[in-house]
Amino acid sequence: MSSKVLSDSTTSYDTSRRERRGRTLRTRPILSTFCAVIAGVTLFACNYYVSKTTGDIPSQRIQQPPFNAQRVLAQCASLKATVGPSESFSKRNVSDRFEPGTNATWIRNARIWTGAENGTETLIGDILLKGGIVKRIGHISDDLLEDVRRNLTVVDAEGAWVTPGLVDLHSHLGLISAPFMKFEVGSPHGPIVPWVRSIDGLHTHDDAFEQTVAGGVTTVQVLPGSGNAIGGQAFMVKLRKTKERSPTSMLLEPPYGLNGSEPDSDQPLRWRHLKQACGENLSKWGTRMDAIWAFRQAYDTARKIKQDQDDYCLKAESGLWTELKGKDYPESFQWEVLVDVLRGRVKIAHHCYEEVDLDDIVRLSNEFKFHVASFHHASEAWLVPDVLKRMFGGPPAVAIFASNHGYKRESYRGSVFAPRVLADNAIPVVMKSDHPVINSRYLLHEAQQAHYYGLPPHLALSSVTSTPAHAAGMNHRIGRLAEGVDADVVLWDSHPLQLGATPRQVWIDGIPQLTSTASPSSILVGKPKSWKMQDIPHVPKFSKERKAAVKYEGLPPLQPKKLERDTVVFKNVRQVWMRGELGLRERWTARPGQEGGIVVLKKGAIACVGKEDWCFDFDGATDREQLKKKAIDLHGGAVGPGMMTFGSPLGVEEIDGEASTQDGALYNPFTRNVPNAIGDPAGLVRAVDALQFQTRYALNAHKSGVTYATSSLGKVKVLGGPQNIISGLSTTFRTGSAHALDTHAIVKEITAIHLMFGRSDPLGGSTGASVSTEIATLRRLLLDAEDPKTDTGKWFQKAAEGSIPLIIHVNGADIMAALLRLKAEIEDKRGSQMRLVFSGASEAHILAKQIAGAKVGIILTTPRPLPGPWDGHRILSGPPLTNNTTASTLLEHGVTFALGCLQGYEAAHVRFEAGWIARELGDRADDEFLYALVTTNLEKLLGMEGWIGEEGDLVAYDGGSPFDFESKVVAVASPKKGVVELF
Repeated sequence: MSSKVLSDSTTSYDTSRRERRGRTLRTRPILSTFCAVIAGVTLFACNYYVSKTTGDIPSQRIQQPPFNAQRVLAQCASLKATVGPSESFSKRNVSDRFEPGTNATWIRNARIWTGAENGTETLIGDILLKGGIVKRIGHISDDLLEDVRRNLTVVDAEGAWVTPGLVDLHSHLGLISAPFMKFEVGSPHGPIVPWVRSIDGLHTHDDAFEQTVAGGVTTVQVLPGSGNAIGGQAFMVKLRKTKERSPTSMLLEPPYGLNGSEPDSDQPLRWRHLKQACGENLSKWGTRMDAIWAFRQAYDTARKIKQDQDDYCLKAESGLWTELKGKDYPESFQWEVLVDVLRGRVKIAHHCYEEVDLDDIVRLSNEFKFHVASFHHASEAWLVPDVLKRMFGGPPAVAIFASNHGYKRESYRGSVFAPRVLADNAIPVVMKSDHPVINSRYLLHEAQQAHYYGLPPHLALSSVTSTPAHAAGMNHRIGRLAEGVDADVVLWDSHPLQLGATPRQVWIDGIPQLTSTASPSSILVGKPKSWKMQDIPHVPKFSKERKAAVKYEGLPPLQPKKLERDTVVFKNVRQVWMRGELGLRERWTARPGQEGGIVVLKKGAIACVGKEDWCFDFDGATDREQLKKKAIDLHGGAVGPGMMTFGSPLGVEEIDGEASTQDGALYNPFTRNVPNAIGDPAGLVRAVDALQFQTRYALNAHKSGVTYATSSLGKVKVLGGPQNIISGLSTTFRTGSAHALDTHAIVKEITAIHLMFGRSDPLGGSTGASVSTEIATLRRLLLDAEDPKTDTGKWFQKAAEGSIPLIIHVNGADIMAALLRLKAEIEDKRGSQMRLVFSGASEAHILAKQIAGAKVGIILTTPRPLPGPWDGHRILSGPPLTNNTTASTLLEHGVTFALGCLQGYEAAHVRFEAGWIARELGDRADDEFLYALVTTNLEKLLGMEGWIGEEGDLVAYDGGSPFDFESKVVAVASPKKGVVELF
């Protein structure tokens, strides 16, 4: 923005604006105003007296106060007002958000995590919610209940956990509204737009509001986007729909001046919130150097306005009215929020990734003397804690993802160990969603993952409650449980850090938000999980991995520490599963009360499984003692088959946002002609030709027990939907291989044909054809329309014959129905049986019976979906919103289904997705079923039967089952390669 624009902006005053400010500021504290007026009158009297006694000309000495002196002095007095709650706030009896007619609620027999004592305080007792606030915690006396007994709802927590409502410090709820159609997240009008406000684009019909509450989230900070250096004003929003139904009525402590509201003369000011950004997202406005200059120019403008205000008020309060004659109080509607930043009245949320950017903003904060409340995304913040501590006003909180790293160059050095490293350096840690990048409903899962990788449990829970509340200046109301705070409470079915923890009820302002379809008369949804699930999960230790991550600045070596080709022994093994001729088979399970067994591997293959006295004699008495000494203790862990992943671009790109690390754009025959040199009408290409080995996503997956991957050249963007209709021929490879010529690196060169069907994406793009055109084209290709000498003709003929799977990424039930009709048509005309598989399939539950009847398989790439794209918005949400899930519905109808993922980082955690399904299915999901979801079911759907077989990789887990937070991978054994990789 030019200096002329800035200058013009600072001198353009709005008369109506000045009048409104005058009315507002008359309500400032009376004492300050009275004193200032007295001072002015006194000075006037003194001047008059001097003029009389000295004979000076009165016009030169007498300071005549203007008619609006009182208003001016009140305006000046307001500059000294503080920000934050009043001293009496915690003693209030009724919340300003209380809705008359709301019952009081008595939650009994609860384990209460209050958030106090740095998150370490836990109470056993009761909570009384009354008047929209927490009235009492601990023991509830009879006399306190007497006043509300006629309008009292009693809830028996049965010893389950209660926490404050979760707080998401970084969300775009309502701005990127589901189903995705219109985005209101940013401004295209320059890098500096502090005057725009997220409240002005907040859509209350966003389907994600209900979803987010179902995850226990009660308050979110709705931020503008990160495409501008100063992107606009943010707002704290309660997710309870009000009777008024307006965005304004959902605001938590809206700043004075919004919608004509005026400050209370007896209360301090309220916090304002601002979004800023730096780094790559600003590239359309110039380089990093341009961005920092834009910041400095904007804040210099604000500084001058602030100085003009201070100078003006100094003269007014000194009674020098003659010098102010004809001058208005200096203010600017455009720049007022930046002036408030310099006065310490604004909480800034700053999108900032890399060391260079963090250092830039810390210097900026010291140059202009303002504080940044929180850095967001901040992938390299954990590497520069001392830089953060130089921030003006003290270190900021750091709001990050748990495992979503590496998606662009700026996030390449992000780490799962960042939360723990930040905490060790006394930097406040916040876990956030950046909804809809991560579905805000699963904000708690970010805290669970942070705990899994080392963040202490009290800080993990604080990271989604009290810490973000404090960073937003709202800890007097939300993020903790204490008498006088807002009645935002969650009752969980298990300990909140347990995988799959689900709310049984969520109260916002004391009003229950969840209803039970199974028991409409009950206030609680579902049932509490087992007593074991009420305990804090015992997670593995990652101290060595964490130190290596710091040492190598976020890029530690991911290869195994040792390759063992001789005998390897694991002891204290409670379970062994492996592939067999007929599928998965259980080789060993230690019964309750029984000691763990022994697993002996020779050249990567199992030589013996069982009790110690069975296996240590197999090699002779001489080896027995040596083997015992070398045995690796799995501490009750497991050995199981290497898992498989599908659906992400694993192995065909290194960084999602960096084109230079990818295969490149495919030719789309629906939008332009395929070059003749390819010699194929559809440009059907092979993913095997584009494989990249040793990518960090692939290596992370490998050391997490995902040793096989099937990848195509198709890609689904988080918000943008499918990118290509014809995505080529997929390939299956080993994730830990060194290169394509490594032994057994490529398991199957051509695995399946891949297509992507769907309507136009929400960003306004398109795959290049209508849905009807896509299906018409597929019908033609399956009926031998192309020369079988071309790749298109050859492989689509094989798909029609059923000799190769046809995988179609599709979410909408209506499109799936059309494809089922097409399958029947092709099979009838050709007399064949096609091997059709739907991936994605968010609406597959609607057609579960028909899908089963057509013998079509399903790969759930988003098993916990968001109703985002229109094609997949009719989701089955699962508990606590619905009793059933897509997985349970497919299982009930006998559909063969498996798990996949869409993003490269997700591949490493596929076992946790299986574990999550286990929590939802209960007794219907045994270990064989869970392993099948990520091994044999995928192999069957992808036509991989026999390609991996009994000589498939094995994975050793220390500490427990692969499908919970207690275990971690310590070894991968490959019988085909004759080696055990030790991590």
